[in-house]
Amino acid sequence: MTDTELLFNPFLPDFNADPYPHYQRMRDVDPVHEHPLGFWLVTRYDDVTALLRAKLSVESRNLAGGLIADQYEQLDPGSARALSMLDRDPPDHTRLRALVTKVFTPKAIAALEPMVTELVDRSLDRVADGGEVDLIDELAFPLPFAVISEMLGTRPADHERLRELSGTLVRSLEVQTDPAVIQAIADAETELTEMMRDIIAWKRDNPADDLLTALIAAEHDGDRLTEDELVAQVLLLYVAGHETTVNLIGNGAIALLRNPDQLALLRARPDLAANAVEELLRYDSPVQQSRRITIAPYTIGGREIPAGAFVIAGLASANRDDRHFGPDANVLRIDREEARTHVSFGAGPHHCLGAALARLEGRLALGKLVSRFPDLSLNGDVEWNGRLNLRGAAKLPVAV
Repeated sequence: MTDTELLFNPFLPDFNADPYPHYQRMRDVDPVHEHPLGFWLVTRYDDVTALLRAKLSVESRNLAGGLIADQYEQLDPGSARALSMLDRDPPDHTRLRALVTKVFTPKAIAALEPMVTELVDRSLDRVADGGEVDLIDELAFPLPFAVISEMLGTRPADHERLRELSGTLVRSLEVQTDPAVIQAIADAETELTEMMRDIIAWKRDNPADDLLTALIAAEHDGDRLTEDELVAQVLLLYVAGHETTVNLIGNGAIALLRNPDQLALLRARPDLAANAVEELLRYDSPVQQSRRITIAPYTIGGREIPAGAFVIAGLASANRDDRHFGPDANVLRIDREEARTHVSFGAGPHHCLGAALARLEGRLALGKLVSRFPDLSLNGDVEWNGRLNLRGAAKLPVAV
């Protein structure tokens, strides 16, 4: 089968730099698409939101077979990651989320604002000193990594190694056909799991007033996290706590720099910062897809998807659907009233637990960046990270 025969081909050279024309074609031509590689892709807003809220599975054991089932079979056996709440159905998901939510409260997130502000200011000091910098290296990556490390109360870690390993691990969220990539994911997970076990063991000996100590002690209806469950949730918080926010800050900065009228509006109206983050989340979603597995035949968009199917909810596509966001859905508009109806944090029982934290970091990082540097500009070509799901900039050269 050639590239041109695929209606949806995310491996085309131009896809990573701008996937949105491809998503629009899917919405217009085949909004509930059965792909030859054995998955389904749902791309319209109403269908995506319905899919996310439906009583479907996220557990790979419910796959009926095929390429994706084989991929999970190679990755999941004995995997700590498979015990994370992101990968469990009720009642396990309900129990795990209740335990983590106990210590991940809105009040606890709001209390982080002074700490996040200080970290943003330090990063922007480095940007100012550099003059010409890579914004990913100086702000978008170190900020969320420092925030999640501070929240968890972990000892100093090898940031670059964690960055490299988590960047490999998140490829497990995509359909993979290369055995070498699948093996690299498995190896990265093994190493990350051991790092998490070491971190947890250190924290047991050094308890403090922090998230990890609270997770170790968390109890709900007499239930506690097992050791493997604790490892899985900490790994999820580390990876999801920084990978997605890197993309929010990086993609958001790119969108503003490429839309100077909106950049000027944000400078003139700093009160729009919170809504600007919602619009930036909509315009270029840090997480492009979410997955579900049907446990019985499921009808959506006029098509019946069989039981045991792997279904991709096109979050980024839904966020640009003109059926919901109007004829200017492809336009960045930071004062858009309906911006917050985006699905970048998912919906339903798996709605992102860290949404409030991401919003806080995005508001402070992007708001302070544009207000502090009136001459902020792109200083070269953006280099994209090549990922299909957690798509974002790997290099973002700017001058201030």
